[in-house]
Amino acid sequence: MASQPEWKIPSSLQPKAHDYVFDLEQTLLSVAALTARIPEEAFTAETLGTVRAGNAVLINDRGLFLTIGYLITEAEEVWLRSNDGRTFAGTVIGYDQESGFGLVQALARLDLPHLALGNSAAARSGDPVIVAGAGGRERSISARIVAKQEFAGYWEYVLDEAIYTAPAHPNWGGTALIGENGELLGIGSLHLEQGADKNEKGHLNMIVPIDLLKPILDDLVRFGRRNTPPRPWLGLYAAEIEDKVVVVGRGQRSPARRAELKNGDIILAIGGKPIKSLADLYRTIYAQGDAGCDIAMTLHRDGVTFDVNVTSGDRTRLFKAPKLH
Repeated sequence: MASQPEWKIPSSLQPKAHDYVFDLEQTLLSVAALTARIPEEAFTAETLGTVRAGNAVLINDRGLFLTIGYLITEAEEVWLRSNDGRTFAGTVIGYDQESGFGLVQALARLDLPHLALGNSAAARSGDPVIVAGAGGRERSISARIVAKQEFAGYWEYVLDEAIYTAPAHPNWGGTALIGENGELLGIGSLHLEQGADKNEKGHLNMIVPIDLLKPILDDLVRFGRRNTPPRPWLGLYAAEIEDKVVVVGRGQRSPARRAELKNGDIILAIGGKPIKSLADLYRTIYAQGDAGCDIAMTLHRDGVTFDVNVTSGDRTRLFKAPKLH
């Protein structure tokens, strides 16, 4: 595992120990650097790369780390590095498509503190927080919650209520969102160059709330995924363009590609229900049934409106299984 590049958060943005009731230095030891290596033939290699780096947070005393799932999807190697420079191997335990969380088990005995899971529902806009990356205080940011609201991503991903923080952490993937009492409130997912309300300009981090993990944690540890039928997946990339929801891409080997959807197709309705937003699109697709169900789509292309049925799939069936050590 390569050493971390030399960089620091500006000292004015770093958290200061005297501002917290918990032991800041000890708490930040819970965040480790993560590097994952993915086979070139993996389904996600083209879009997410074959070497992925970010952060992971120790959440129990048995070496279980929580991270953002895109870092470890289809990983054949995972390495973790603590703030004191120790490097240890890990193995992927589980990944949840709906929330985006991923779990890694360290394959070594650790002498590190872990973070207790907090209550993200109780967090409010304006609350002071720490967005913590591996490397301690110099790689962590004293931030605030600027919004809690819906997030929809172009890759068939939607959260009813994501947490947005500012200023943004530059190495956001898998960072720990730490509340005033030193508990874990969420995991860093994205860097956004636009305000959460789509009008305010700025740089934010989108954080997946920790409350989404609690009901599925046991399933992820036992089965590698939540123990419910998977949602239908079409393998399309979509965006809101001029108040319309438009297809902007199709994944390889995806149902959308097999059904010959085209870039530029306007999605007017799903199952007869008009589609008004990206989040509306995904929720309507999910409401049609489990993975494998047919999705009746009404599209507009080149001045023509037409209907097409797309047989949905389960995207995880295309993923390479994690290699157990």
